[in-house]
Parts: sequence; C-alpha cells; structure tokens
Amino acid sequence: MSGDDASGRDGAYNPETEGAEMRFSERMSYGDYLGLDRILTAQAPLSGAPDELLFIIQHQTSELWMKLMLHELNGARDAIGQDHMPQAMKLLARVSRIMEQLNSAWDVLRTMTPSDYTQFRDALGMSSGFQSLQYRLIEYALGNRNPAMVKPHAHDAGAVALLNAELSRQSLYQVVLDFARRQGLSVPPEITATPSAAPHGEVPEIMALWQTVYRDPSAHWALYEVGEKLVDLEDYFRRWRFNHVTTVERVIGFKRGTGGTGGVSYLKRMLEVELFPELWHVRTAL
Repeated sequence: MSGDDASGRDGAYNPETEGAEMRFSERMSYGDYLGLDRILTAQAPLSGAPDELLFIIQHQTSELWMKLMLHELNGARDAIGQDHMPQAMKLLARVSRIMEQLNSAWDVLRTMTPSDYTQFRDALGMSSGFQSLQYRLIEYALGNRNPAMVKPHAHDAGAVALLNAELSRQSLYQVVLDFARRQGLSVPPEITATPSAAPHGEVPEIMALWQTVYRDPSAHWALYEVGEKLVDLEDYFRRWRFNHVTTVERVIGFKRGTGGTGGVSYLKRMLEVELFPELWHVRTAL
C-alpha cells in the first residue's frame, strides 16, 4: 500500500517516517552515551582459545555489577545514618537483586569445561579474582574486614587509598546498630564507636536487641525490616560464594588458584564467614 507512512517504496519498515532520528554526526547517540566504543573494545584475549572471551566478559560484567553494588551500599549507609529508612530499604533490595545477577553469571561460566580452561589458563599469569578491588571494598562495607587483604593492592596507591577510606568508615552493620540505638535500644558503645577492623563476632547484647525486635515486629518495624533486608543480602552473598566454589571445583578441581591461594580450599573457608551473626542466630532463640 503506497499510503503506508511507515513503509518505504518497497514496503520495508522505515522508522524515519515515524519521527525516529537517523543522523547522529552532531547528536549524542546510544553508543556515545554508554561509551560502547570503550566497553566493547576492552576485551583483549591473550591466547587463541575460544573460551577466553567468555572468561573475560564474565568477569568484566561482574565488576560492572559490583560497581553498582558499591554505589547502592554507600547510598544505603548514608540513608540509614540520616534515618531515611524507606530509601535505605529500596537500595538494600536493589543490592540483593544485583547479587542475584552476579549469581546467574556463574551459570554461564559453568558451560566452560576443564579442557576449555586449560587452553588459556597459563595466559592469566598471577591474575586472580582474589585481587578484585571492588570485591574487597564490598566485603569491607559489609563488615568482613581484614586489613591484611590490602596487601595485594600495595602496587596501586589509588586502590590502597580507597581500601583505607573504607576501613575508616563504619560498616553497614555498624550503621544499622547506631540506628537501633537512636530508636531507644541498648547497643554497647564500643560496638559502633570506631569503624570495625575485624569481622563482627556475635555479641550477647546485640543478640538481645534482635530478640526484642523479632518478638514484637510491629513495635520496631523499621529495625525488623532492615534486619530482614540484611539477611536477604547475606543469603544472596552466601549463594554467590557457594556458586564460586562449586564453579572453581568443577573447572579446575583442587589445583591452586592462579593468584597463589589454595583455590577450592580457600573458597570453602570463605563459606564459613557470617556477616550478621546475631540476625541468623536469633532464629534459634525465638
């Protein structure tokens, strides 16, 4: 039909007839806005192995999700510190959904077999996810703090500065416990007085605090809600660690990691870490 405005003379769809912009020599395009020229040329396989591109993209996209995760975690801490709990709940919910995306990425990587990986493993040298700056910042933000883990970044002054800045800030859990104090609940001063320098261990007074909250949620709704958001977040984080260790075991067995760690044995130790122990153990006490 010649009267079809959305079609060219040959009947093919022409978006320009509906007002779609088709010329971008002087306008910002989709690719310009997203910086796709930089993103899509940031993959530089070092071997001829076909699966090396999968390995690179899986880790690069994970780092992008972690960048967003850090952004939202920092926003959530700021919001809780200002008693803006609805905003904080939204941000923490988003962090859990980001963790869901990170978990799904392992499903793609698990399509790589041991034979596939051995074709390019030597090209990795000593590089390893163990050295991920953003992952370390996430762990520090969530309270799993070990100052010794700054050492793998000693060659990068900017990275060391970021890690030390995070260590000088209250962890997410400390910010939540400060909020609990402002809500009239008892929190030992030393728990939040200075930024934590080690993983949080169970404290009887904090266990009693969460028992109070969970035995009467309606009287402490904001704390009850943030407690469940923290459990949700750690649930996804535990799944991420489990998916990591099973993927590594599936691909390399019990070989040492490229970064020198024990590989699977190191990752299995990480499965034992509890970020918010009282929130998990309070379920037994109720």
